[in-house]
Amino acid sequence: MPALRRYARALTRNADRADDLVQDCLERAISRRGLFRPKGTVRAWLFTILVNLHRNGLRADRRRGEPVPVEMLPDPAVPAPQPGHLALAEVARAIDTLPLEQKEALLLIALEGLAYQEAATILGIPPGTLMSRLSRARAALRTLTGTPAEPHLRTVK
Repeated sequence: MPALRRYARALTRNADRADDLVQDCLERAISRRGLFRPKGTVRAWLFTILVNLHRNGLRADRRRGEPVPVEMLPDPAVPAPQPGHLALAEVARAIDTLPLEQKEALLLIALEGLAYQEAATILGIPPGTLMSRLSRARAALRTLTGTPAEPHLRTVK
């Protein structure tokens, strides 16, 4: 459950929505436990449910729109307490600008530390597609944050 919660928080960037998403995921898994087929792990099945619920929620949000609370707007007059917070906030904002499929792939690999095959199974895509999305996400993050690729982290062509 901590891994589901961590992934949900990274996807939604909102603790309350993440908790609701995890709760909905677990409720769905329990109510449909008869549909589980042991082709993979229960963990992968739960992550797949969570991803699908998140995607459905995003579609619903686009249809109705989502208000932004005034408290959530940054106050430009107050500087960040530490430079590390600025860098972290910059990366978080950059991740938020990624297309959903790239964001999902990046978070499953970088945040959850899943193997490529497991992440591909969760997202319902071939491993090559996952690696392509991951590569594009990393390249976009480097561009958005102005960070050059480290020689040992460059993508091999």
